[in-house]
Amino acid sequence: MSDTSIFKVLADKQRRDILVMLKKGRMNAGEIAEELGITPAALSYHLKLLKGADLIMEYKQKNFIYYEINTSVFDELIMWIGQFGGDK
Repeated sequence: MSDTSIFKVLADKQRRDILVMLKKGRMNAGEIAEELGITPAALSYHLKLLKGADLIMEYKQKNFIYYEINTSVFDELIMWIGQFGGDK
């Protein structure tokens, strides 16, 4: 995990909404901004924080940059949280 706190990043509803959208499949920034109804500048800020926490990955395909969830980070987070569950 990176320097950006995953919990701080996940505290924002719009960033959680972006992750829910990306759970369905990869999307480009225009598609995300349109679905959320936010400006490109606001989306850029949210994507920067999500990338900084390694929660999403980006890659270029022709003239577009696509974003998708980094499931390995979520798997690691779930395992970490599971350590606190204990036996019942």
